[in-house]
Amino acid sequence: MQKIKVFIEQTVEGTDLPIPQYMSEQAAGMDLYACVEEDEILHKGEIKLIGTGIKIALPEGYEAQIRPRSGLALKYGITLVNAPGTIDADYRGEIKIIMLNVGKEDFIIKRGERIAQMVINKIEQIHWEVVETLEESIRGAGGFGHTGQ
Repeated sequence: MQKIKVFIEQTVEGTDLPIPQYMSEQAAGMDLYACVEEDEILHKGEIKLIGTGIKIALPEGYEAQIRPRSGLALKYGITLVNAPGTIDADYRGEIKIIMLNVGKEDFIIKRGERIAQMVINKIEQIHWEVVETLEESIRGAGGFGHTGQ
């Protein structure tokens, strides 16, 4: 597996937190940590923006996707509003997580808690070519549920 170099900067508030890391040898996502000064309560139904204490500089042609952690989703109903969120290669601000509590109880976010995952992907940009009609396909315009599933 090819490894690419990505530059990371920790904010002043996040210097004591771990940088993102893979938790197993073949993991696709790296855990991101909550950079909160004190415990934050995420009430049932509430949306909150939580910092991670890091900034990154991805190479051109890459993006970072921010995804929920499955353990938090299953145990507590904690998810991300815009999953997956996208961090573009030219963004240099702190990565922040838009968390949502759809669980049955309030959730306490503690400093250094693993709150999301970040997956780095290679991307391609396209150029649109406007045509009068699209080439036909077997599926055609069949939409939602058209296969009977």
